[in-house]
Amino acid sequence: MKKLGYLLAIPAFALSVGCTNMTPTEQSTLSGAAIGAVGGAAISGMTGGNAGVGALIGGAAGAVVGNIYGQNQQKKR
Repeated sequence: MKKLGYLLAIPAFALSVGCTNMTPTEQSTLSGAAIGAVGGAAISGMTGGNAGVGALIGGAAGAVVGNIYGQNQQKKR
């Protein structure tokens, strides 16, 4: 169980450090892509499809939505 904690903590730390020099739009694009990829893989896997294809499509759609959201948030400031 301890190894699992390390396996999850190291990528989480790397991702949080990697976002420090990004604009809010870039951060929301990356977040949208990650959320979309996980969601696409999960839905595709549950329905009996190829999880890799679902992750690819979900990641692309999530990146587009995240980018649009980030641009709208910058306009409000």
